[in-house]
This record gives sequence, structure tokens and C-alpha cells, in this order.
Amino acid sequence: MLLLFDIGNTHTHVGFANRTRVLRQFNLPTAGWFGGSTQKVIRSAAGKKNFKGACFCSVVPKASPCCEDFLREFQIPFLELTHATIKHIGIDYPQPKSIGADRLANAVAVKAFHGAPALVVDFGTAVTFDVVNKEGNYVGGIIAPGLSAMTDYLHEKTALLPKIKIREPGAVIGKNTEQAMLIGAVHGYRGLIRGLIHELKSELRARRLPVVATGGYAELIAKGLAEITAVEPNLTLEGLRLVWNATKEQPKRGNSGACLSRLTTRETP
Repeated sequence: MLLLFDIGNTHTHVGFANRTRVLRQFNLPTAGWFGGSTQKVIRSAAGKKNFKGACFCSVVPKASPCCEDFLREFQIPFLELTHATIKHIGIDYPQPKSIGADRLANAVAVKAFHGAPALVVDFGTAVTFDVVNKEGNYVGGIIAPGLSAMTDYLHEKTALLPKIKIREPGAVIGKNTEQAMLIGAVHGYRGLIRGLIHELKSELRARRLPVVATGGYAELIAKGLAEITAVEPNLTLEGLRLVWNATKEQPKRGNSGACLSRLTTRETP
């Protein structure tokens, strides 16, 4: 069995997988890496499972060494997915090391499952678009504020706008403040996604462009968008699994050391 971690700004997505698919997925607070609570939950969930290896990606540099230290407890080989360790896809981008590793994992998975060209829309803390061109290379994308980031900002910066839970608004004209905010968030983001997909199709000159949604609000937003062809909640974890499988030589475990001692030596994804 394989252990997978997608370490995001808010949540860490944990996956247990065999060679062919992700079998189980759950989310934990990324902040928990620093106090040990995330590690504790993973230990409990792992139980006596026999893990043969691990693969992770991270957009939180301070959490990555904590993850590495935790993986050493399992005494298994592990790999961090970066621009330098990526498999199955080329990178046509001016500064590859600046690409978020989760975006590369998404690109690997969408190419494997849907071919090229293809587009991923990931609804995380930010909404990201990632493009694989017809040659099968990652060529860049788009970043916009996430749904929660937008609505939380409105609540924090205004006196009368409430904090809301994102859900289907059920109307186009708001009859109260909360409904009006929901319409702006949900229908507004559908308009944003639709418009950007249109522009990307034109840029790529692609008759066929699979558009795959993933991330926390993917299913909600995709309900009203015919342009989204598939919703795949485990896309990033599947990308990690595919990269691990493609690694011919098992990665070295590295030297052990305290989490904080390596913070200044790591590259920012």
C-alpha cells in the first residue's frame, strides 16, 4: 500500500492507495503538522497497514520537513513531487520551480486519464486553472481567489455582511443579505469559470478540451457548468500515485533531523 499527502494551505489531503487507484481519502488541518495532531490522526488511521512507500507534494514549505520526519517513522522510502522529480509530463514554463507541486500532480493525472490537451480547475484556497497542451506538456495556468477567501474577506472587511456557508443559492435575485452573497459567490464563480474556459479553448485552438474539476467546491460549481466534463475529487492524489509508480528507482530516505532545522534550506514550490 502507498501513503499519499497533498499538503495545501488550509488542509492536508491524505490518501491510502494501491498501485492502481486511491482506496481511501480524508482531510486534516495543515496547521496540525506543527503541533503533532495531524500526525496522530494519520497514525491511528494507518493502524497496522503495510505501506511500501509514500509520495507527497506541498505548497507549505514549513510543513514539508515535518511530513518528512513523520514518514521516517514508517521506515519506508518516500518521494516529494517537485518540478525536478515529476514523471509522465513535460514542463514548458519559464521558472519550473515556482509551480505549485499540487498543480503538477493535477497535470499528470489529467493527462493520464483524459489525454492532451486538457484543463484542470482546482477549487482550493485559491481557484487554479492548469493547462496541458496538445504535446502533453504543462504550460501554465490561471490563479483566482477561492470562494471561501472571497466571502470571508467580505465578512471581515465590512460591518454588516455575515460569514456564510457556501451552498447552492436557489435564486438569481437575492431577497436577503446572505442569499445575495451566495448568488455573488456561486453564480459569480460559475461565470468566472465559464469565461476563462472559453478564453483558454480559444488560446489552445482545441476542438476537444476535457475540463476536469477537483477540490472542495468542485461538485457544487460544476452542477451549473456544462463546460466542466468531469469532477474527480482525488485527482491530485492520483497524480502523486502515478508519479510514484513511474519512479524506477526507490528514493532514498535521507538523513533524519529536527523539523525546524531544515526550514531555511528548502525551496519554495
